[in-house]
Amino acid sequence: MMLEPIHIEHADLLVHSFRAEEIKGIESVAEQVYGILSDEDTLRFLPEKRLSSVDDAETFLKGSLLNFHSGKNYLHFISNRKSEKIIGMIDVIPPETAMQYYQLEHYPYFIEFYLKANAGRKQVMSLVLPLFIEKVKQQRIRELAAITNRDNIGAQKVLLRSGFGFRGSFDSLQDFYTISFN
Repeated sequence: MMLEPIHIEHADLLVHSFRAEEIKGIESVAEQVYGILSDEDTLRFLPEKRLSSVDDAETFLKGSLLNFHSGKNYLHFISNRKSEKIIGMIDVIPPETAMQYYQLEHYPYFIEFYLKANAGRKQVMSLVLPLFIEKVKQQRIRELAAITNRDNIGAQKVLLRSGFGFRGSFDSLQDFYTISFN
């Protein structure tokens, strides 16, 4: 099942998918994404997501746009509505893509999120994630999962406040959280 693009406007925040028309300004978008995916504090628990250049960010974005339209993953931006600057990202990974990376008995949709260190992480994700989850739920997705580094207490709190439940250890460093919808 293909996920429809999610659009949320709340307070000073805008959540939207990476749209084809943004290719025109991809250099600016790539610089903003690089600012997130190269930041030491942002990636403290996700060093494997680090990009090494703006060119890498542009390649990442082009791949994300293709992946969105082929159903491999669904990248969404969190932007400040006033400045129009990207302050974070939410990525939804469908079961078919998760199967390529994980060995599980059951494959839900997975969610990953990244926020710029100076974006007020807890407040932003505490506002946005429940709204995002509601939009996902409206698309008849039955379950979302998230994996967090065991030391990332902030992400764990945001997930729990948003309705996720702790399901157990995922591996030696990470824990597994899920939320189910009827």
